[in-house]
Amino acid sequence: MRWALVKVCLAVTTMVVVAFAVPLGLVIKEMARDRAISDAERQAAAFAPMLTITTDEDRLAGAVASTDLGEKKRMAVHVPAAGDRSSVEVGHQRVSDQIISNSRSYARTSIMKVEGGSALLHVVGLKYNRVAVVEVFVPDEEVGKGVTMAWLVLAGVGVGLVIGSVAVADRLGGRMVQPAQRLVGAAGELGEGKLGARVPEEGPKELRLAAVAFNSMADQVVQLLANERELAADLSHRLRTPLTVLRLNAASLGDGPAAEQTRAAVHQLEREVDTIIRTAREAKPQTAAVGPGAGCDAAEVIRERMDFWSALAEDEGRKVRVAGVERPVRIPVARPDLVAALDALLGNVFRHTPEGTAFAVDVHNGDDAVIVLVSDAGPGIADPTAAITRGAGSGKEGSTGLGLDIVRRMAEATGGDVRIGHSVLGGAEIRVWIQVGGARVPGRAHRGKARKRRFALRRA
Repeated sequence: MRWALVKVCLAVTTMVVVAFAVPLGLVIKEMARDRAISDAERQAAAFAPMLTITTDEDRLAGAVASTDLGEKKRMAVHVPAAGDRSSVEVGHQRVSDQIISNSRSYARTSIMKVEGGSALLHVVGLKYNRVAVVEVFVPDEEVGKGVTMAWLVLAGVGVGLVIGSVAVADRLGGRMVQPAQRLVGAAGELGEGKLGARVPEEGPKELRLAAVAFNSMADQVVQLLANERELAADLSHRLRTPLTVLRLNAASLGDGPAAEQTRAAVHQLEREVDTIIRTAREAKPQTAAVGPGAGCDAAEVIRERMDFWSALAEDEGRKVRVAGVERPVRIPVARPDLVAALDALLGNVFRHTPEGTAFAVDVHNGDDAVIVLVSDAGPGIADPTAAITRGAGSGKEGSTGLGLDIVRRMAEATGGDVRIGHSVLGGAEIRVWIQVGGARVPGRAHRGKARKRRFALRRA
């Protein structure tokens, strides 16, 4: 918008300057010519009294030579013969005798074009019906004297006007563009999740109205998110009543592995419901990535969750293998987020593979990345793209795709990603790549480096 306004102002000002400067330049040139001709006519008229006094050739020659034009050989006097008086020709003649004769016949002053300039022929009436002609030569340099300088001044004024108009247009464009840039910046901040982004209601009327509409929209978004959190908290809170009944029934089951597992599952479910309620009522939504130095020990979390799922796997006759959790593995992910992601992955194994299907969890720790591989010996995933899409699922009964979406958002919050492939066990393999060098949004170049790093870690 700014450059468009500058271009329009430049074009309009240039056309105006040209429209006025060209005719004015021609007028200046014509005025200079008229001035030179007027000076020549005045000097020719000043010589006329001398012809009325005498027509003697010597005296006329002396008079012509005494003038400035005579010294420059730019004046000539032509007196015709009459009776016993012979014709007199004094000075440097530039026009033909025929032209001089015509001037006597017409008895009027005329201007003739000659080589190098123009000749002014001024007629003077004498005794005995004679007509003398005073010839004054006006060179082209005299006609154009001062015209070049005037044109340069005129061009300078025109250029100054164009530059001034461009500067003013740029200033006005800046005042118009700045509110638009602030609006774009606030829209970007709102898209990044900064719900407090607002736009000052400044600038032209249209941009002020746009700022008012944007601020109103942002307030509506904040209100809708608050309502959504409250709704999630309310829905989660309604689960407490059936959970209480389930916990009481689980307490009456007595002793035994199945009873202990049921009570542990109920207790875990209560904790998750409480976590959902607390998180939903927070003023700001939590993100998967945390600041430098924070996070959790992935190895510890995986060992803890595998203790829970291994008991269920033993009941279903599943072989379980865990590798890479012997040493601490720090990742920039909050512990509840990693627990939710692992439970989603392992829950999918139990939900979508038959009993007795083996599965494995492998952790590869690199300098700038941590890869968690969850693989199984089940039927695999026919459409990986649909499986990782939120709400789409893999096409299997009971699959919504929300579990893998939780894992994907956790990984991408650190700059990593999630890939679905075929495992060495024959089924599906979920690769969770977690960047440990700082959270950022992965791009193409970043994903290329990620693939190389995962390949190196896999071969290690």
